[in-house]
Amino acid sequence: MKDFTGKFAVITGGGTGMGRELARQLVAEGCNVAMCDVSAANMAVTRTLCEADAPQGTRVTTFVADVSDEAAMMAFQAAVAKDQDTDKIHLLFNNAGIGGGGGFVNGDREGWDRTFAICWGGVYNGCRAFLPMLMVADEGHIVNTSSVNGFWASLGPHTSHTAYAAAKFAVKGFTEALITDLRLNAPHIKCSVVMPGHIGTEIVANSRKVLTGSDDETLSAGAIAQARTRMAELLGAVGSDGSSVSDEQIQAFIAEAARRFRDDAPMTAAAAATVILDGVKAERWRILVGDDALALDSMVRANPESAYEPAFFAELATQTGWRVGG
Repeated sequence: MKDFTGKFAVITGGGTGMGRELARQLVAEGCNVAMCDVSAANMAVTRTLCEADAPQGTRVTTFVADVSDEAAMMAFQAAVAKDQDTDKIHLLFNNAGIGGGGGFVNGDREGWDRTFAICWGGVYNGCRAFLPMLMVADEGHIVNTSSVNGFWASLGPHTSHTAYAAAKFAVKGFTEALITDLRLNAPHIKCSVVMPGHIGTEIVANSRKVLTGSDDETLSAGAIAQARTRMAELLGAVGSDGSSVSDEQIQAFIAEAARRFRDDAPMTAAAAATVILDGVKAERWRILVGDDALALDSMVRANPESAYEPAFFAELATQTGWRVGG
């Protein structure tokens, strides 16, 4: 698919980050875009930005949906057909996701399940809902967002990360399996798995809002308790005592972590979206996004048996500038 002009694209998680930038760049090329997100306010901003650059006649539509809810995704599919006045789409970007979930051994079951349901279940539900519309198009492309954590299941030696990593491994494996499935049964549809490194997005702040079910910037008592436990583990790993950390300090720590993730990233969401769309045009099934993703992929392939050892983390920090281990 070398040209997006006049095509129809569906994007999940279009309210912020890479989803927003994918929408903006697609619309600028004359592609009709339908997006969903859990935040109507964020999508309204995306829509305004898109419409400022949209060629005449290009359609931009929005729908509030939680991708982990199959019924909501089927309702989104019906809305796309109606609002875009089409029985087909050409591009499906299963982009929505959150971080979090933490560990399996000592983590919170509800948060673990919620993270997995969005990051993996959202991809599954998106494909189930929109495959019929892809089937009737003359060409199609499914783009599923995994992560570097889809081939390296860690954030460092002192942080449990099983929910997110397990979900992203599932996305990667599903997409790879689709290559043969589509070739045999729907050869006009291609697929790609996207594996970004550290991209400057709102995922840290958005994930907290989704997991707590609140837009309130003030953390709940439960969220503070969980953050205190994690901070104590991190400080204990370096020989410090985290018992005296105040609630206000935890609030400030989490807010600063979200800011750093967005503002200090080595790659912007707009640059990441360009890499993804270039990969789609080149029909690459495997799209690594960012120099850090390329470096990590090379390291894991070169020495997979050592990928979770302390020396590996130290080398990763040297090569990418990542602050691993917490």
